[in-house]
Amino acid sequence: MAQHQTFPFGMQRPARGARSNAAGRFEARETAYETDGWDLQEAPPLRTQVSLEVPRRIITYNRSPDLPFDRSINPYRGCEHGCIYCFARPTHAWLGMSAGLDFETRLIARPEAPEVLARELRHRAYTPRTIAIGTNTDPYQPIEKKHGILRDCLKVLRDFGHPVAIVTKGTLIERDIDILSDMARRGLVRVGISVTTLDADLSRRLEPRAPTPQRRLATIRSLSEAGIETRIMTSPIIPGLTDHEIEGLLRAGRDAGAIAASWVMLRLPLEVAPLFVEWLEDHFPDRAARVMGHVRAMQGGKDYDSQFGTRMRGTGPYADMIAQRFAAALRRYGYARKLPDLRTDLFGPPAQAGDQLSLF
Repeated sequence: MAQHQTFPFGMQRPARGARSNAAGRFEARETAYETDGWDLQEAPPLRTQVSLEVPRRIITYNRSPDLPFDRSINPYRGCEHGCIYCFARPTHAWLGMSAGLDFETRLIARPEAPEVLARELRHRAYTPRTIAIGTNTDPYQPIEKKHGILRDCLKVLRDFGHPVAIVTKGTLIERDIDILSDMARRGLVRVGISVTTLDADLSRRLEPRAPTPQRRLATIRSLSEAGIETRIMTSPIIPGLTDHEIEGLLRAGRDAGAIAASWVMLRLPLEVAPLFVEWLEDHFPDRAARVMGHVRAMQGGKDYDSQFGTRMRGTGPYADMIAQRFAAALRRYGYARKLPDLRTDLFGPPAQAGDQLSLF
């Protein structure tokens, strides 16, 4: 791989996914580093930095026909797991940062999120529907252990009787089984655990700071045993790299206690495509052309086609074959095709200081 100059020469990048740190697409200038030929001492390791943000609103609404939810919350911006395929990487460009190394090392925490969430849920015009958490960046990434923002958000949702669906790779979710099991008994929560591959070496390369696949399967077991409905999410399926594991992943998920399963094809929007190609050429140069050939065949000849209805699965014979294999494996392993909706009839703002007590 050619030496990149978007970060200092000699910079150590321990357990990072991206190979470069090009400026975001909205930036007028690019920072480049050029060597003068001297063999200098190695630069220090690239450390994770966390800054704080006070959000004006925390619930984000969407109208995408491809998504099963219309609202979500994100306690953090950026994600230290460093998954090279993460479709959320381009969101860092809105912050004036790179979708590459910045996305996984320059993180933003939103400690006021629980208070803002409670305020929004109390609005008299608010109508409850399932809130999704973890659909952009992982809410149980390592910094949640220190900041605890998601746990406090879950307490708010529990107290309001509000339904929530969580997606994560993080085993820290086990810390919150006390809250989640209580919500599960009332039909208010569902969890999806993402397991991309059963190959620990490949996982370390793809998702350098995420827990190992076996550890994630153990989390599925822990949640299931606590009565929390859990789904295994075999996403993304990477053609020519992880697609041969579909049946094995679904079998392992079932054995761990998952009652449902889902999948999404690899998506490479905006800056993700060049970052992923860099990663491929570095780790799997012999397969890079094959993988990207399949991707482009499913995306109308492009690295990514953002059309609603097809962007999550792709089109063409290869995409159809993956869909058929997944459907057959669902039947073989007895997964539920569709789970019942979470309850919204229990929603109600809890009493707070200053509320007028009823006289009757």
